[in-house]
This record gives sequence, C-alpha cells and structure tokens, in this order.
Amino acid sequence: MAKRKSKTDLSGNAPMQRAIELALEGVRTNQGGPFGAVVVKGGVIIGEGFNRVIGTNDPTAHAEVVAIRSACAKLGSFQLHGCELYTTCEPCPMCLAAAYWARLDKLHFGCERADAARAGFDDATMYDEMSKSPGERTLPMHQTMRDEALVTFQAWIDKADRTPY
Repeated sequence: MAKRKSKTDLSGNAPMQRAIELALEGVRTNQGGPFGAVVVKGGVIIGEGFNRVIGTNDPTAHAEVVAIRSACAKLGSFQLHGCELYTTCEPCPMCLAAAYWARLDKLHFGCERADAARAGFDDATMYDEMSKSPGERTLPMHQTMRDEALVTFQAWIDKADRTPY
C-alpha cells in the first residue's frame, strides 16, 4: 500500500499546490488577482501569500511580494539565501526584481506571462518600458538635483557600520 502524504509534507508538487490554493483563496475573497506564492526553506513553507492588491489598495501587494515579506519577517532577514519561491505564474517585472533582491536560490512558476495576459493581466508594456532609457518611457521622468542627492550615497559609503546588501 502506498504511503499517504500528510498536509505538511512538502515533497513533490506540494509547494506549488499550496500556491494554487492561496491563489484560489484570493479569488474567492476578492482580495486581488488569481496569484499565489510560497517561500520554502529546508522543505518547510516559511512564507506565503496571495494577491492582495484590491483588498489592501496596495499595487505592490502581489502574491510573490507578500510571500517574500512573510518569509523575511519569519527569518528576521532581508535575504532569503537557501530558499525557493513557488508562484502560480511567471512573475511580473516588480516581483521578479523582488525575487532577485531577496537573493532566492530558485524560482518555480506555473503559468506563463502569456496565460496571464489572456486573463487580463498583461505585463508586456512594463517589460518593454524597462528596456528603454528614462527619457523614452511613457511615464514622464525628469532627473533633478543629482549633485545634492549624491550626498546620500556618500553618507552610505562613509558609514562604517552599514549593513551591506
């Protein structure tokens, strides 16, 4: 007889299954779009979340960001070395950047960005905009007070007890 896996067994597809459950919970509760994510370390979910953009009126409350924030809070660290992110869809540019900033070891995703676009979540414009110089983007951007702002970087460089990242 085959051994039955418990709900806490994170072998195989369990982390992605949990991400899917979270995405469906977000849809059911009208918190945001159909996206869910979990962060796993050593076979244990240490952070999870679903899209909460609508429920929180926060455009950054994507599932991946919510899960990363949750995992970082649990670990007491802004870096997630040794962790993997499971998300129901290929991350948007913001979430992909968050995954890089978190220093995750690996990212697993279910649906592709084309699947998201068919459901009304098209990030193609953002991907295109990121490759343009600031002056070419559709969001007007204007650099101002660079010399004065450089003081902040010098303060960072001079800070002997800074925490590198």
